[in-house]
Amino acid sequence: MSTDDLTLAARLVAADEGALAEAYERYAGLVYGLARRVLADEAMAEEVTQEVFVYLWEHPAKFDPTRGTMRSWLGVLAHRRSVDRVRVEARRSRREASVAPVGQVTDAQNEVDDELSRAWLAGCVREAIDRLPPEQREAVMLAYFGNRTYRQVATELAIPEGTAKSRLRLALAKLDDLLRPSLTDQDTPAWT
Repeated sequence: MSTDDLTLAARLVAADEGALAEAYERYAGLVYGLARRVLADEAMAEEVTQEVFVYLWEHPAKFDPTRGTMRSWLGVLAHRRSVDRVRVEARRSRREASVAPVGQVTDAQNEVDDELSRAWLAGCVREAIDRLPPEQREAVMLAYFGNRTYRQVATELAIPEGTAKSRLRLALAKLDDLLRPSLTDQDTPAWT
């Protein structure tokens, strides 16, 4: 957890209006972007963005730095509120039109949920990888994003194969420690 997030959270709890402005400046693009992607509507995305920051202002103590970064938390809030809007709009549309079969709406909602969950999880993974020691990060990037075997990792890094295996094993254990607190029971990771 960065000290910036901790300091910002403390300032928000102390009702420092400058902290809200700083949080908005840092994270409004992320919140709006997620909402826009889910809702495909600029006006509703702006409303969701406003709701998220009003919630942050009214409930700053709800942010738990032991579970992740403020960026991740605000992203989750934006995702949830956006999905709620999609569901409300879907219900309203069904009531008004009564044309679309229920299964199609449910499939669309599930696709939106899945896409947002993947985007949120990818962000969490990127942040966790950034927190790895440089030698472990380099090995993980080559193996998992560069599609290299541990032998190829060892060759490219000019290290023994056993060292490459150890770095990858340690990195995966560290990633598990970093990511597990951010996941709910529904988000059970594939590596368990």
